[in-house]
Amino acid sequence: MPNCKWMAAGVMTLLLGTAVHAGGRACDEFYARLPNVSWTLCQTAGLQPGEGRSVKGRTIYTRDVQAAAPRLRVLVIGGMHGDELSSASVALHWIRLAQDAGEPIHWRFIPALNPDGLFDKPARRVNANGVDLNRNFPTPNWERDSVYYWEKRTRKDPRRWPGRTPLSEPETRFLHDEMQRFRPNLIVSIHAPYGILDFDGPTTPPRRLGRLYLDQLGVFPGSLGNYGGVHQGMPVVTIELPSALLTPRNVEIQRMWADLHQWMGVTLAGVMAEADTRLSQH
Repeated sequence: MPNCKWMAAGVMTLLLGTAVHAGGRACDEFYARLPNVSWTLCQTAGLQPGEGRSVKGRTIYTRDVQAAAPRLRVLVIGGMHGDELSSASVALHWIRLAQDAGEPIHWRFIPALNPDGLFDKPARRVNANGVDLNRNFPTPNWERDSVYYWEKRTRKDPRRWPGRTPLSEPETRFLHDEMQRFRPNLIVSIHAPYGILDFDGPTTPPRRLGRLYLDQLGVFPGSLGNYGGVHQGMPVVTIELPSALLTPRNVEIQRMWADLHQWMGVTLAGVMAEADTRLSQH
């Protein structure tokens, strides 16, 4: 009779080796394309193949960093626009910082939501269907408002086409499903190159992260901030890095991370305490 323990160990080793190999393939591409990302940094991040695939069938990689008894769930997204290379780089740096922090937070990272746009030559804002993923979320009156905004406000800018229907794209459907599964207390969406900090949601926004100061831009039809922050009650911090092609210095990446934690400790901890109080009263 086969030794079940050895068989189980063999299966686990095979699965782990497959995941490591997949992460290595991702790092080969990330290292070749992204600024301020060493192969070692990416490999240490331990990226795992997520359930999502791009239009062209590329894997959308994820990484969970989870404490034993997490108090908060935070979803971090980079590379929604493929030509904002620095956003994916900062997400990878933050995975390393989360691994070193050892805090009661469940982090879920999606460093490159739009791999087709990221790895296209040249990199493109939109996905392989030509859709701006940050205009494709199902906000109220999407069919009317998104078309009006695209035609009248952007003059049919092809870089900002919202698509034919909300969630028409596999990348936005994947993120939408992740939001439903994970139910984050906070979403951090990293973009570039406006050099500001934006916020949508029901809580008090952070005033600054590093050298980025709060400058709320308003809501846009189909945007993640509009959908998640305004209509789903999931606070969305949108980071607009100063450059799409260059990351901030590493010390500034760490400062932004520290400022985010300080704000989370004050604001989100209070929100969670209120939720715990309400639950205990029922």
